[in-house]
Amino acid sequence: MTTNPISSTPILRTVLVWGGVVTGALAVLGGLIGFLVAGTDGLWSALVGVLVAAAFLLITVASILIANRWYGDPLYVPLFFGIVLGGWILKFVLFIVLLLVLRGQPWIEPMVFFLAVVVGVLASLMVDVIVLLRMRVPHVSDVTLPTDPEAGDRRDDAEEGERGRPGADSGTSQV
Repeated sequence: MTTNPISSTPILRTVLVWGGVVTGALAVLGGLIGFLVAGTDGLWSALVGVLVAAAFLLITVASILIANRWYGDPLYVPLFFGIVLGGWILKFVLFIVLLLVLRGQPWIEPMVFFLAVVVGVLASLMVDVIVLLRMRVPHVSDVTLPTDPEAGDRRDDAEEGERGRPGADSGTSQV
């Protein structure tokens, strides 16, 4: 594992912070609207809907941040995709379980819950887009570029291979 953060880590941390702020604002606003529309049941439905959307955002971002800890490891790519795919599977299973558990609850107002989830998901997508548009990350990142060969900092691989062999400088070969 590497201690150097890769370029996506600050972006994802910013998404988490702004996602938390937006989730808090949506919880207050959704709870208020849900209460005005459907009373206490509407309040709880809106809060649960916003929290479900926030949990899905959190699982995605957390899985990528956890997977990024193995950057530089030879198994980074399979680990990354395994962890992120595991996060997606977890979200899918969690979504099905939540729908089955919440489906028959008497305190759930289905329309308020649905609208809260949709607004929460759209808000998290807006946070993603805004953060990505405002971050300044080079098009090519996390890559070490070679230094200038004319400055003497780097030799071509062919030159280095020739210099490393005995007799290469004199033009004669030793048998």
